[in-house]
Amino acid sequence: MSRTAFIFPGQGSQYPGMGKELAATFPVARQVFEEADDALGMKLSSLCFTGSEEELKLTANTQPAILTASIAVLRVVEQETGLEPSCLAGHSLGEYSALVSSGVLSFADAVRTVRARGTFMQEAVPVGTGTMAAMLSIEPDVLEDICQEAAHGEVVSPANFNSPGQIVIAGHTTAVNRAIEIAKARGFRKTMLLPVSAPFHCALMKPAADRLSKVLDSIELSTMKLPVVANADAAANSDGNRVKSLLVTQVCAPVLWEQSVAAMVTNGVTSFVEVGPGKVLSGLVKRITKEVSIMNIEDVAGIKSVGERA
Repeated sequence: MSRTAFIFPGQGSQYPGMGKELAATFPVARQVFEEADDALGMKLSSLCFTGSEEELKLTANTQPAILTASIAVLRVVEQETGLEPSCLAGHSLGEYSALVSSGVLSFADAVRTVRARGTFMQEAVPVGTGTMAAMLSIEPDVLEDICQEAAHGEVVSPANFNSPGQIVIAGHTTAVNRAIEIAKARGFRKTMLLPVSAPFHCALMKPAADRLSKVLDSIELSTMKLPVVANADAAANSDGNRVKSLLVTQVCAPVLWEQSVAAMVTNGVTSFVEVGPGKVLSGLVKRITKEVSIMNIEDVAGIKSVGERA
């Protein structure tokens, strides 16, 4: 029997106008944006529909915006299509969307939490002190060795295991630059600094993790209806009691996306549906495995295409 996984995008998938057409077409989507506005006490809907690219790039804006756009798509998918997932996962921030989908975390709590999470992550490290870089075509064990050589008492480590041959590192700017130079000296020339405002998913995020833990302590969780594959350990979790600790760990730990997709395939997933803005995860899944079907749903056209395939 085929199994379907809903996967939810993270930071970097945002774009101006996301969700606008969907909210104008489907009342259930519009209600999600209205709920976000109420929960945050700000017009997040306007930020998504008419905000500038620069505004959307601010981490404290990006995270609730992508979460809201993703859940708006999810609600329409639930209402308008026959698609039903057997498991869920999300890339970094996207894990919160997956948890909302699972029923364990309310949308209002999730959007407030990721707004705080984005602020905490941005404030954890002074601007310019940390950065991230994509390191292509380097084996994980070789990259670990390069990071250790580049550290010199600073932080630099793998942050995202995105797909075979695509690993992102994060840490102090000087240490990341040293890692790039060492990689090039060893013949690995496909490296690229990323235009990010902070070094996510590394030890420098510890202050953000500590602050996030206090926010999560005040939130009441419900029963999980579906398992969520966690970024921190690439394992399906059905235990609501582990959700908060996994989310705190996730802030400083690398995102095990390649391992998460592989685990879902091993457990029988044959179809992946990316729910939310962009097609980043669809591209990564294609690089990880050729044995599954992949679909992206982010707008009215995507909803219609599901109906045509049915």
